Amino acid sequence: MSVLVVTGTGTEIGKTIVTAAVAAAAAHRRVAVLKPAQTGLAPGEPGDVAEVTRLAGAHVTAVELARFPEPLAPATAARRAGMEPVRPYEVAEAAEKLAADHDLVLVEGAGGLLVRFDDEGATLADAARLLAAPVLVVGPAGLGTLNSTALTAEALRARELDCLGVVIGSMPAAPGLAERCNVADLPVAAGAPLLGVVPEGAGALAPADFRARAAGWLAAPLGGDRPLG
Repeated sequence: MSVLVVTGTGTEIGKTIVTAAVAAAAAHRRVAVLKPAQTGLAPGEPGDVAEVTRLAGAHVTAVELARFPEPLAPATAARRAGMEPVRPYEVAEAAEKLAADHDLVLVEGAGGLLVRFDDEGATLADAARLLAAPVLVVGPAGLGTLNSTALTAEALRARELDCLGVVIGSMPAAPGLAERCNVADLPVAAGAPLLGVVPEGAGALAPADFRARAAGWLAAPLGGDRPLG
């Protein structure tokens, strides 16, 4: 697994923090993080790849292909900015180039799997297919996550893409009944194992603490030592 695509069941659910945790758990390897499209930030503002590098460490190579100023879906943000959108083949070419001299390339999408990159309807799923790369699904812990996870997994299967597993992007310190039940039910909804549970507020930890704890949040397929769910 030299390339891993990280997607989510929605926005603001912890994809970047999960990506950072996977990168931190692979501190002994050469890791690259590729962000095809960063939206909602002006030039010079730190984006998702900068956050991954800050948390995971200097062993991470960070690459951002395109940046659009408005916090919208990449296709809409590109169109409104009068800029060229990102194309799946560009994502695949960039990931393959990074894979040539890195042990692991993490491709972090924007929003969910089927958010449009361009007005022709291209998505992160198309880039994953070009790369023949497995996909890691990040979802929230609470109510609604089973449906959105099942829909994402179904979309992956329909495109003959491999769902490596699911990670809960932000688990409350005092989970309620739904969150506790979802730990067992998410693998069923996804048809794939639960590969990690990242605690709420993990991104606010000091980087050294984040790196020391990351492996404990993740199962072995992601470089961690948490038991498989």
